[in-house]
Amino acid sequence: MKAARTARCLAPLACLALAACDGAQPAGDAAPSVLVTTQPVRQGRAPALLTAYGSARPATDGAQTLSSAQPGQVTAIAVTPGAAVHAGQALLTFALAPTARTTYAQAASALAAARQQRATTAQLLAQQLATRDQMVQADKAVSDAQIALAGLTGEGAGHSVRTFIAPFDGIVTAIAVVQGDRTQPDAALITVARMRDIVITVGIQPEDRARLRAGQGASLQRLSGGAPISGHVLRVASALNTRTRMIDADIAIPAGAVLPGEGLRADIHTGDVRGWLVPHAAVVTASGPAHVFQMQGSRARSVAVQVMLSGRDGDVVQGPLDPHAPLIVEGAYQVDDGQAVRTGR
Repeated sequence: MKAARTARCLAPLACLALAACDGAQPAGDAAPSVLVTTQPVRQGRAPALLTAYGSARPATDGAQTLSSAQPGQVTAIAVTPGAAVHAGQALLTFALAPTARTTYAQAASALAAARQQRATTAQLLAQQLATRDQMVQADKAVSDAQIALAGLTGEGAGHSVRTFIAPFDGIVTAIAVVQGDRTQPDAALITVARMRDIVITVGIQPEDRARLRAGQGASLQRLSGGAPISGHVLRVASALNTRTRMIDADIAIPAGAVLPGEGLRADIHTGDVRGWLVPHAAVVTASGPAHVFQMQGSRARSVAVQVMLSGRDGDVVQGPLDPHAPLIVEGAYQVDDGQAVRTGR
């Protein structure tokens, strides 16, 4: 009797143990899904941008370098590089060398002597004591002396001290001398550039030369930061810059927008590209050709694409995308073709 009661008590415990063991077994081997984010696909167009770097400098015809045709000495400099100047403002004082002043004095003396000789020849001719050929030679001597003196006067030799002034409103871009320097004829002294003629010169690779043409719009950004500046392509060189081995392109900007020497990045609008507009994160390029993933039901489907344009704001691709299937964006690099996915909603 006692053994029978013990067996009846243990039977329920055995059943509970078996039930617990049965509950611990997995109900099935369901494949795990990947959490992704999606967005609708759409077609459109995006601007094709050519990015180049360069600096601000005077346009080819926007600067003037002042020099003296006579030797001399710099006695004073009234401005510094980068200074804004107005037309007629004094820039530099220059004293002619003694040899230049002597040459001018000799030319003036030669003219006076030629005129005196002509007057004497005219009197002799009136008295029939000189020939007409002698008179012609006297006239030529006066003319030659006048031309020589006028040339020296035009070169500034008529003044022992000369003050160079700004030829227009602008900015001093270079000063090639210091106070006290003795210079040779035609040596560069100071360069002034028009503020309205400042351009941005950027370098582009030779293979991109065909994409550029005058008139294309450009957005410029200072390398030091600040608001973007609008401009347009003014000129594209047809030969390599021998120093940089790149093609120079000039971009016109509003007057006073930048200072000479500033570094800038230029995004030049070379045209538009049409196709599917997708986020850059949605395009998978690892381990093979470019492709994207779309959701079909709860599965990811790989779609091969051709990247037509890649940019900071997104890519433009072409391929057989389903316009009704969501595009996988975040998680695209974690899924495989046919893998189960979920959106977390």
